[in-house]
Amino acid sequence: MVDRFAQTVLERCDQLAPCSEVPGQITRTFLRDPMREVHRLVRGWMEQAGMQVRLDAVGNLIGTYPAATPDAPKLMIGSHLDTVPDAGRYDGPLGVLLGIALVERLAGRRLGFALEVVGFSEEEGVRFKVPFLGSRALAGSFDPELLELTDERGVSVAQAIRAYGLEPAEIPHAAVQGNYLGYLEFHIEQGPVLEAERLPLGLVEAIVGQNRLELEFTGKAAHAGTTPMPLRRDALAGAAQFVTDVEYLARQTPGLVATVGQMAVEPGAGNVIPGLVRLSLDVRHAQDEVRLDALERLRNIAQRIAQERGLAVAFTPKLEQPAVPMDGHLQSLLAAAMRDRGYSPYKLQSGAGHDAMILAGRMPSAMLFLRSPGGISHNPQEAVLPEDVEAALEVGLRFLERLDSSLGGK
Repeated sequence: MVDRFAQTVLERCDQLAPCSEVPGQITRTFLRDPMREVHRLVRGWMEQAGMQVRLDAVGNLIGTYPAATPDAPKLMIGSHLDTVPDAGRYDGPLGVLLGIALVERLAGRRLGFALEVVGFSEEEGVRFKVPFLGSRALAGSFDPELLELTDERGVSVAQAIRAYGLEPAEIPHAAVQGNYLGYLEFHIEQGPVLEAERLPLGLVEAIVGQNRLELEFTGKAAHAGTTPMPLRRDALAGAAQFVTDVEYLARQTPGLVATVGQMAVEPGAGNVIPGLVRLSLDVRHAQDEVRLDALERLRNIAQRIAQERGLAVAFTPKLEQPAVPMDGHLQSLLAAAMRDRGYSPYKLQSGAGHDAMILAGRMPSAMLFLRSPGGISHNPQEAVLPEDVEAALEVGLRFLERLDSSLGGK
């Protein structure tokens, strides 16, 4: 039997799942109405666990469990509450609910540091095409220009924040202040490695670097029946050629992943040659020099295709994030906690971006992965094993105890 704390975490994931913009799916983006119910539920669980709860200016929900003394340092535990479209129920929320469960496991015991459990308002970058709005605010790296970004309905980030009852001008005050021991994030692996190794947990050594861009190929819209093939300036044909070249380069470069995940075609009629195509580009690698070299080669490929086809191409950067190593001291404490509980401290890298990579610019950061059955994520079939949730709680509690001991606690 799985212990009641692990079972409660899974039940709470189920309770959050229906909070969605799309009936029958899990789709929950930055500060849209379904997030209000998520905040109501999560706030209630935090308060039941004995935490003081607040909502910051960018919509991060923060529960604080006080330390034994009022001037003690803090440890932050968190993940995100938003999702990709038609998502699974564990990517993000599981890490928040594990943090709450750890506070519940303490059963009123005070440590030599306070615990802050954070449910970040935005990590996926779905609504405004730029990720990590929540963790950027806490890390003090929120660029005011982000407030001007607009979603598909023309609503800006600033307007979305005000519509939620918050004030964009207060975002600078959301940046963490004081002494933080670090940030810990629990997350499903979103890949097949731990399952292949038959391991419940994995210790993240580093998060790979990534670039996100929007490309725009511009040609000339014209009649599909009257324009001869040699005289066409077909933006979609050029974009399609680029997509296949992206895949080819990634397949030829060890460790590189490159993805075109979105494409919008204008004017979008079956009898009109496309005159404009916007597409996304996501490039990732554990080594920054390899990633940046690939990005430059893809830029050159796009420009060559445009020149050959009589098109124009423009690039709009959305994210440039170097590879981020996790903190050595926190890793060693996590590894020791894993061994204490009988789990091998297997080390791996994260190919996905996480809030931990943003918080690492402000404080020591660490991540613990839980096995993903089938390696599936960003998909309704996303799953987690109950015994792995229990293992994460056991290791997490032992980590807190070891960290407390390192500060002179008992």
